[in-house]
Amino acid sequence: MAVLPASQRVDLQELQQAIGTGRIEIAKEKEFRSRFPECDLGAMPPFGNLYGMDVYVADSLAEDEEIAFNAGSFTELIQLAYRDFERLVRPKVLHFAARV
Repeated sequence: MAVLPASQRVDLQELQQAIGTGRIEIAKEKEFRSRFPECDLGAMPPFGNLYGMDVYVADSLAEDEEIAFNAGSFTELIQLAYRDFERLVRPKVLHFAARV
C-alpha cells in the first residue's frame, strides 16, 4: 500500500527501485475491493498493516506533523499526528512520489 499526499502521484519506477521488485502496477478497484470489505470503495484508510499489506509512505508525507485520511467512508475523516501513525503502522518511508 502506497501512502502519499493527495497533491502528489506515485512514480512507479521510483517505487519499484525503492522496494527492489521487478514489476509494479496500479491495481484496479475491483482487484482489491474484497480486501477492505467494511470500507467504501476509494475511502480505505492507510492501515494496510491491518490487512496483511506492507505500507510504503512517501518521504515528503513523513515530514508533515499531521496526517489526515478517509476512515473507511467518504463522510468520516481521521486526523492524527504523523508520529502516531508511524508508531501504529510502522511504514517503510521511501522516495517515490512526484508533484502533480
